[in-house]
Amino acid sequence: MKRTVRHLADGREIIYFDHTDAHERLAADTRDLPPVAAASEIRRDPLTGEWVAMAAHRQTRTYKPPADLCPLCPTRPGKPSEIPEADYDVVVFENRFPSFSQQATGDPSTVDGLGLVPTAPGLGRCEVVCFTSDHDGAFSRLTPEQVRLVVDAWADRTAALAQTPGVEQVFPFENRGEEIGVTLSHPHGQIYGYPFVTPKTERMLAVAREHGGSVLGDVLAAEQKSGERVIATGEHWTAFVPPAARWPVHIQIVPHRQVPDLPALTDAERDDFSRVYLDVLRRCDALYDRPLPYIAGWHQAPVRRDRELSWLHLELFSVLRAKDKLKYLAGSESGMAVWINDATPEQIAERLRAAG
Repeated sequence: MKRTVRHLADGREIIYFDHTDAHERLAADTRDLPPVAAASEIRRDPLTGEWVAMAAHRQTRTYKPPADLCPLCPTRPGKPSEIPEADYDVVVFENRFPSFSQQATGDPSTVDGLGLVPTAPGLGRCEVVCFTSDHDGAFSRLTPEQVRLVVDAWADRTAALAQTPGVEQVFPFENRGEEIGVTLSHPHGQIYGYPFVTPKTERMLAVAREHGGSVLGDVLAAEQKSGERVIATGEHWTAFVPPAARWPVHIQIVPHRQVPDLPALTDAERDDFSRVYLDVLRRCDALYDRPLPYIAGWHQAPVRRDRELSWLHLELFSVLRAKDKLKYLAGSESGMAVWINDATPEQIAERLRAAG
């Protein structure tokens, strides 16, 4: 892998990841861009103890542009984009409309100065990851070699963001499909460097602490023994529907060895993940004979604590419960965080196995 760091017209960092040394990434960003506005703030909910981000500047972010003006495609004559080069393999750049940023300023305080609701600047970093220069492509149609380059980019950025001031947890993820809320159709994902440990991770760490170690290792062993919910396996990874699945399509892809994060994976583990993940994604697209809208994200250990309790894994889920029907998060799910699934995990797994 070759890694090249450049800067965009407004000073944001852009990193090219290439399969070979053949490319010289020298193209300059010729756009006249105003400075990035990133006045984000975080506030702690006094009832739950969870942090919430306030990022009102994101209201002006790019929304469903026509394909010939896609900001994630390579730059073409007369049509400059976020990527100055005429092509690329994988590219990562700082988000122009970040939820968290190194430019967030201010001192910790409380709402209205009353001491009840803590506030702090939304210090962190948000990046965009473009998986391919092909606007009409999809992650599921990448080659194993292309997926491996994406994995290497994720690992590289996880290590870099872990060293970024204010970042406590790194979350690489992909949103796919308009049903999920995607506003740019080019195959891409994001990486968030949060200024706190996320609520879901805090809950999983608390359970692991009560359990006396990472629960996921025991779950993995049980799923391998049962096989009822397993949908794909490799030498180093197993993909299965979680036994208490919340979503109509819900999959966890777990390494056989406990590691805290992506940088800790070996070359063999990264190669094997590429094959297993493509198997999973192709089953997902075959499930309803249409591209499946999904969210896929990496659960990684916090940067500075509880790393021994964490077990890296990827979670993928979809709101699509039939080819033309969505699962809506209504009263029970949105109001009380109590999920009600219209299918059993065993039924979900059987459908995904049959889709292969």
